[in-house]
Amino acid sequence: MKAVVCSQGNLTVDDLPDPAPGRGQVVLDVARTGICGSDLHARHHADIVAEVAEQAGYSHMMRSDQRVVMGHEFVGTVAEYGPGCHERWKAGTRVVALPMITEGGGPQLVGLSELAPGAYAERVLVQESMVLAVPDGLSDDEAALTEPMAVAWHAVRRGDVGRGRTAVVIGCGPIGLAVIAMLKASGVKQIVASDLSPRRRELAREVGAHVVVDPWETDPFDAYKPSRNELRSVSDMVGLALGTMGKLRAVPGVPWWHVFRLAERLGEVPAGPVVFECVGVPGMIGQLVDTAPPRSRIVVVGVCMEQDAFMPAMAGSKEIEFRFVFGYDPGEFHDTLQMMASGKVDVKPLITGVVGLDGLEAAFDALGDPEKHAKILVDPKSPATQV
Repeated sequence: MKAVVCSQGNLTVDDLPDPAPGRGQVVLDVARTGICGSDLHARHHADIVAEVAEQAGYSHMMRSDQRVVMGHEFVGTVAEYGPGCHERWKAGTRVVALPMITEGGGPQLVGLSELAPGAYAERVLVQESMVLAVPDGLSDDEAALTEPMAVAWHAVRRGDVGRGRTAVVIGCGPIGLAVIAMLKASGVKQIVASDLSPRRRELAREVGAHVVVDPWETDPFDAYKPSRNELRSVSDMVGLALGTMGKLRAVPGVPWWHVFRLAERLGEVPAGPVVFECVGVPGMIGQLVDTAPPRSRIVVVGVCMEQDAFMPAMAGSKEIEFRFVFGYDPGEFHDTLQMMASGKVDVKPLITGVVGLDGLEAAFDALGDPEKHAKILVDPKSPATQV
């Protein structure tokens, strides 16, 4: 089969042996594969990524001196079963799969490990237990985005934007746009999006942002009308305590402490917005700590692979809450596929180009220009070499 191999930062189209399915594994004929930002990063910085992964407990992340077939966002058709499979789907059935298999005596990340070649290829190996059938009516282009949209759905669920809170998305690259789409699908009433790129701001509005700003011109935290329960400064926090206690203690016989705790349980205690950091560059977290309103929740979705710093005293004085996210669980992957199939989430605006395997390197380069592309897909059967 033909596949794109990454080694020492170079991408080459090579002829490789067809994958042979092991126990519980399935071979898919690849229909589409999405290009992920993590692939762009791993191409030139694989060793840094691998060192972090090893410290976190995964020792098989791709290295620069290995020959790795990347690609972990894919849709394909069932081609061949290995031994011990239940053979749930007929040959030719369109499916997606969580990109993880059992290989080499343990779990491997498909497309990010030399032991688990990915889907920048004509065929890819997956675990049968991780396979989901694609519902009728969902195109291959859309189905290929199940994996990145599941990442966004996980971030949105972890963000837990409650009633009356604003969601602020910083950075409208592919993952930021996916987060906006999932926030809209989850019913958030006020979504603010911030990006330097006019094209990305346009896409942010198209996928569901209510307010879109250029951060050079407008601070995203000044771009919307705060709810009655949102704090804007530390002085507001102090004033809230004084005002609340003055009112509660003015009513004779009211156990004010019970009323106070009840308000907490009902979500009536003021807080800041839920901020989704989708940029992943050094300094961004510190900037948000400095500028976000008190009691904001910052969900760090962007992956920064360098050392970073912020002022803990500032975060503490504002009671900023951090939630770092990574990946998704199988339930979220399933939910994402169904949300896309039902029309609750529309990913078509994110798809800006399709190339063949011979066009992968050009597509990697093209994704460096935010004014041209959001999500480029790879079709192994396509002759296209440019986008």
